[in-house]
Amino acid sequence: MILFILRRLLALIPLLLGVTFMVFFLMSLTQTNYLTPLKAERDISPQMIEALEKKFGLDKPWYERYFLWLNNVLHGDFGYSWIYKMSVIELLMQRVQATLLLNLSSLLLAWCIAIPIGVLSAIYKDSLLDRLSSFLAYISISFPEFFLALLAVYFAARTGWFPIGGLTSIEYPFLSPIDKLVDIAYHLVLPTVVLGIGGIANMMRIMRGSFLDAIRADYVLTARAKGLPENVVMFRHVLRNAINPLISTFGYVIAGLLSGSLLVENIMNYPGIGQLIYSALMKQDQFVVLGSVVFSCLLLVLGNLIADILLAWVDPRIVHHE
Repeated sequence: MILFILRRLLALIPLLLGVTFMVFFLMSLTQTNYLTPLKAERDISPQMIEALEKKFGLDKPWYERYFLWLNNVLHGDFGYSWIYKMSVIELLMQRVQATLLLNLSSLLLAWCIAIPIGVLSAIYKDSLLDRLSSFLAYISISFPEFFLALLAVYFAARTGWFPIGGLTSIEYPFLSPIDKLVDIAYHLVLPTVVLGIGGIANMMRIMRGSFLDAIRADYVLTARAKGLPENVVMFRHVLRNAINPLISTFGYVIAGLLSGSLLVENIMNYPGIGQLIYSALMKQDQFVVLGSVVFSCLLLVLGNLIADILLAWVDPRIVHHE
């Protein structure tokens, strides 16, 4: 198992190098940078601009700046945010927690709804429940996340039942520990529902198809022939094998959540990495963009690694095949 995990972690190195190199190259194609707004100000001399360009390495070719940045990253320095006036690593630590919280809550919501509905749809195949759940799944897939986010913001503004944005309220620092958790959960409700709806439909369809395939397996006939109760056959034997495809898609679900959170966080004013990436791109804060991309890739690979470990735990044959 240790070698299995190490191989997955080693595969992360070329992925991060390739992604960051491409991002650095694409950002170098623009004719502006984070010092461009300063050049338009009359009270800042050209000598100061030149000194700042040398300080941040903007007077060097883009590939030299990339390897200089890479060398600094290996020493734990992700650079400095000119816009936010703080180190990139400190800024990311503030935002990663919010994005992780949103993605985990959305994933938990999707799993808690999709698995039971998918199982019941498979057990009662072609019933009213099966057709209704399939209909609702197709409807949820048809609505893009940005449209759902706009509807959620409109709903919050019209009713006043939920906050329109943010992770916490103004009085958060003065609340008790339990009230702080309640306040965070209250602000998470709408973003979690918006981000989780699309995942529910896909997971439900995967769970239903996998459960139907597992029901037809020979070991189910054997278990029934031994006289095991139907609920034991369905939920102890069939469900354990049917859930494997859903676990294997865990990494893809994380990728979808991360890409979806980029839109949801900006529309719903949620202070996560998605909002940070968009803001940094608009303001050409290059080191923040690169740091955010690195952390997003780490979260994606971590999701795939967790999926691989869970699959290896459920089915040990996977490790032996590796």
